[in-house]
Order: sequence, then structure tokens, then C-alpha cells
Amino acid sequence: MRERDPCWEYCDKLDGNKVRCRFCHKVLNGGISRLKFHLSQIPSKGVNPCTKVKEDAIEKVKSIISAKEEYKEFQLLKRQRVAELSVLPKRAREVPFQSTSLGLPNSPAGTLAAEQSHLLAPEVSTPVPKLSGAGNKSRAASELEAERCIAEFFFENKLDYSIADSVSYQHMLEVLGGVGFRGPSAEVLKDKWLHKLRSEILQKTKEIEKDWVTTGCTILADSWTDNKLKALINFSVSSPLGTFFLKTVDASAHFKTHRGLYDLFDEVIREVGPENVVQIIADRNINYGSIDKLIMQNYNSIFWSPCASFCINSMLDDFSKIDWVNQCICQAQTITRFIYNNKWVLDFMRKSMAGQELVCSGITKSVSDFLTLKSLLRHRSKLKQMFHCAEFSSSSYASRSIPSVDILNDDELWRAVEEIAAVSEPLLRVMRDVSGGKAAIGYIYESMTKVTDSIRTYYIMDEGKCKSFLDIVEQKWQSELHSPLHSAAAFLNPSIQYNPEVKFFSSIKEEFYHVLDKVLTTPDLRQDITAQLHAFRKAQGMFGSNIAKEARNNTSPGMWWEQYGDSAPSLQRAAVRITSQVCSTLTFQRDWDIILQNHSEKRNKLDKEALADQAYVHYNLTLHSEPKTRKKLDGDPIALDGIDMTSPWVEDSDGPILTQWLDRFPSALDSGDLNTRQFGGSIFGPGDNLFGL
Repeated sequence: MRERDPCWEYCDKLDGNKVRCRFCHKVLNGGISRLKFHLSQIPSKGVNPCTKVKEDAIEKVKSIISAKEEYKEFQLLKRQRVAELSVLPKRAREVPFQSTSLGLPNSPAGTLAAEQSHLLAPEVSTPVPKLSGAGNKSRAASELEAERCIAEFFFENKLDYSIADSVSYQHMLEVLGGVGFRGPSAEVLKDKWLHKLRSEILQKTKEIEKDWVTTGCTILADSWTDNKLKALINFSVSSPLGTFFLKTVDASAHFKTHRGLYDLFDEVIREVGPENVVQIIADRNINYGSIDKLIMQNYNSIFWSPCASFCINSMLDDFSKIDWVNQCICQAQTITRFIYNNKWVLDFMRKSMAGQELVCSGITKSVSDFLTLKSLLRHRSKLKQMFHCAEFSSSSYASRSIPSVDILNDDELWRAVEEIAAVSEPLLRVMRDVSGGKAAIGYIYESMTKVTDSIRTYYIMDEGKCKSFLDIVEQKWQSELHSPLHSAAAFLNPSIQYNPEVKFFSSIKEEFYHVLDKVLTTPDLRQDITAQLHAFRKAQGMFGSNIAKEARNNTSPGMWWEQYGDSAPSLQRAAVRITSQVCSTLTFQRDWDIILQNHSEKRNKLDKEALADQAYVHYNLTLHSEPKTRKKLDGDPIALDGIDMTSPWVEDSDGPILTQWLDRFPSALDSGDLNTRQFGGSIFGPGDNLFGL
């Protein structure tokens, strides 16, 4: 063990207990311990300091000595604590909760608890120095920072204020922050921190709004309805700097007339600023009637666009209703239900699959279905091994697993599952691309073209199946998903515009000029637009620089235009505003419970105002938190964490399945590519045809 001491690199070991310093070559009696004081230049035990030692060696040896001394102190305090606690009566060891402020209680029991806390200090984790005012911060500043963290924790997780007054919660805070430390009470959370955080978020959104002059923004309308008389709409605003939650309105009364619903949207547009709004995206949970036409008539520069995620989900939903696809899903659910309804089998499955889950839940029911089918296909061989191993065969579950084993052994079924996984994967990729607040409007046209091309390629020898899937995609694309703004964004996307394999249809050009005419609102902006378009198409000026060329395929279209479009100012302004937009309302997971509480008729006005502020703070804290705290950067944006034990993949139920658009179906997914039939490593290759070429 002594030979492992890092200080041996600074000396040579001699006979007996002598060592020679490699810096000054002095021979020391006493071994490695005296050498440390010699090198650290700390006067001790008559050891002369080394005059030739390097600075980095001095610091390293000092840290080694300091760590050793701290460890000795820790061991001493630990022994003292054990000795004292062993002679204390049980009741005297209990920590009192009567203290209401930072500082030590005056009671004997409080003094005793404080002494115990002091003895426990070496075992407390890093929050202790932070809460006790360590470093340059004063104690008051540390306490304020601690209160802020606690408040953000409450609001981000939608916790009941009453938790702040519970005995066990205060006990937890005292263990973390020291005896006497108390977090904000329920009243302080509601009266002080709710308003403070709301004000800070408002200030942050003001900074984001400054960027709208250049990039424009998108109003997102995300709705909920109970299919009776109740209808709520969440309004958010999205731009390249981020998405923030605006407010929720009860739209139930507005559906009596189209004018009423128009007035609701008109109010939001005026609040955001008509000159800033490029488009409005609304899902189709609510029938908005003809208000899209009214808005585009009264606001000539604003577009009403469909929600891409909602439409892609609709395509997947129709895929799952094809008879043979639905049959595969039902048979596959037999396996997962058997496993997830028997604890021993579930534990054995997780052990066999190294802790991986079989069921993969997504943001919608249809997404969950296709993710789980892909997961089953990927783990099929492991499942077969599990059911046939000696340990499982000798268990009481072996006889009950026969239906699942028969399904796993059905090669024809799994060939069908392979087809489903291959055909659905392109749509799942599009869902990933448009979700999570990404500015994907410049890619949606290309992505959907790749979806149809991949289906044609896969079913090149089966015209019937090819037609059944293509009819669904093309019908939804034309009637629900396609937008002139998508065509214009594709035309302005440099990675598409300068692709020599791409030839734009005349309809795409027509829609681009239509959009350009609406975005460039004055004759001055349109004055030199023809020459600017020519420069862009021919890659002249800054468009043709080597840096701009290299950035075409690895920079977002909006940023590319900001950086390299200065030689065409009017076109640059239009391009940045068009290509910087999202094309989906799906930017984060909504929890409608907090909204429903706010709009309950049983609540008074003040309570509703407080709940509205709470929802505002909750949603914006979720949106503005760091990506690593919301989800891993490499995570799948369409998969959720955990398993919903009420989903049809794990629950035997004959009741109706809820298909609300943003219902939560938690899960986790390995997002690796699926290799199937004609596709060597990926469904999309560099030679895929685009836009009919």
C-alpha cells in the first residue's frame, strides 16, 4: 500500500527508512512522510524545505497532506458521534421542528440537536456549504438562493403548496441545510415566489421578443376538449430563441359563432404583435371552421398552417387500422400483456434483456404501437431464448406462456412485423424531425417526399400494399398537411435549392412566389427582388462563397440566410422569417390537470388568477430549463420515460382506448436504425429521389 503513494515519484527509496529527493538530492530519514513536508515546504518535525522543488509538485503534495488531515478529522468526529449517540436516550436524539428561523434553537433539546448536527457535518453532501454561505456569498444570499431552488422545484413539478408545511419535508431540509434551516412556507411560495418567478419569466420573454423583428414567430394553439361542452386552448409563441407559454383560454363559449372564435385568436395576435407573427399552427382537436380564412384575409402577412405532428400521427393511426397491420399489433400485445401482468415473468424478462424494457411508449397511441412493434422485432431472439431456457421452462408460468411462444415462433407474422417497422419508420423520422420545437419547416416537404419514395421502393414488387399505404400518406398530405409556407421554405432551403438532383415542380415555385408576395408587404421591399432571386439561384456574391457552400448542409436555413444573405437584403428578410419557423405544436409535454383546475367553475376569481400564474410559471420553467434536465440531448423526442401500466400493451381491457392527441403514454426507446430487406443500413440514402425527380 505504501508503494502506491503518489509522492514516490519525487524520490528514490534507499536502505532502511531513507529516501532521496529527486529535486535537491538530499537524503532524508523517516521515509515518505518526512519527504512530503520537505517538498511541500511546510515547516514540521525539523524537516528543511526543498529549495529546488517545482511549483506544481508543491501544490500536489500540499493537497495530499490536506486530504489526509481532513480524513483523520472526519474519522475522529465519526468516533465521537458514535460514542455520544450510544449513551443518549432515544427521545433526546430526536431533532425538534419548532425553530422558525436560521440559527440554533434556545431549548436544551435544540442545543443537543445542534451538537449532533455539527458532528454529522462531515457526512452531509455538497448543499451544506452552499446553504451555510460558504465561498464568497453571504449567508443571506445563500438562503435566498436556496429558497429560489425550492420554489422552482415546487412550480416545475406542480407540487401542492401544503407540502411546504409538512413535518417530514422540514425534517429533510434540516438534514440538508443544517438544524434550524427552513424553506419557504406555503404562503411565501404563493405570495412571494410565484409573483417573483412570473416577473422574471416575463422579463426573459421580453428579451426573446426583441429577436422577432428579424426572425418572426409562430403562434401555437394546442387544444383540449371533453367532446361535450368544454374546450380549452393553450397558446404558446415559438421562435429560434425558444418557445414560451403565453396563456390558456376557455374557448367553450367562443364556439357558438365563428366570429367569437376569431375574436379569441385576434386578441392573441394583437398581444404578440401582428407584424411579428409569420404563422399560426393549430391542431385539429377542435373544429376551427373558417376562422383561418378570416385571419388570413384580415392579416395579409399571416399564414394559418396545419400541425405536422398531428397530421403525421393521423397517418400512423390510419396505418394501424389496415386489417393485417392491426392483426399484427393485437397478436404482439398478447406477448407484452403476458409479461407485464406477471411480476416474476417481468423481472425475468428484464434480467434476460439487461434491464431494457420491451414496451416503448410514445407521445401518442399510434407512435407507441409502432415503437413497440419495432422493439419486439429487435428483441425477438432474446424473448425466444428466455421462454425456452431451463429456468423458465421449470417455472409455473411455462404452461401459461404457450400462446406467446406460438406467436414468437410464427415466422410469417414476424415478416409482416418487419414490413410494418420498415414502412412506419420514415414517418416516425418525420415525427422526430418536427417535434420538440425544431425549426423544421424547411425540411417537411423533402421529408414527406422521402416517405413516399421509401414506400414505393420497399413495395416495388407489391403494388397492392404500396397503394394502400401511399393513398393514406398522399391523401393526408394534400388535404391536411401541405401548406404554401412549406413549399416556400423548401425553395429557400440551401441544402435543397443547390442539390443538383432536385428539380422543383412548377406548383412549388408558384406557391413560393405567392408567399413571397405576402411577406414582402411594401413595393420598396419588392423593388429589386428579381435580381436578388437570380443571385440566390445562381449562387452569386456571398451565396457562392466557400464558407456559404460548406454551410449549406450543416447549418439551419434560417441561420444560413442570416449569415450569408446580406447581398440580397429583401430576400434575406423574407427567407429568415419563413425558414426560422416550427411546423408543429408539439414543443413540450402538456399536463392538462393544472389547466382544468384553473378553469373549474367551483373556484373563485382570486384562486383562478393564482392557478393561472402557477400554470404560466410551471410551463415556462419546463420550457426554459436546460435540455439535459428535461431530456438527454441524444434522447428520442417522440418517446417518453417510463411505462404506462394502463396502456393497451400492458393492460387487459375491453374498454375504449383513449386517443386524445397529447395523452401521455410514458416510455423509453433505443432510436437506432432498423435494417430491413432492401435497406442496407438506413431507409434513406444519398441517392433518394426528391420532388419527383
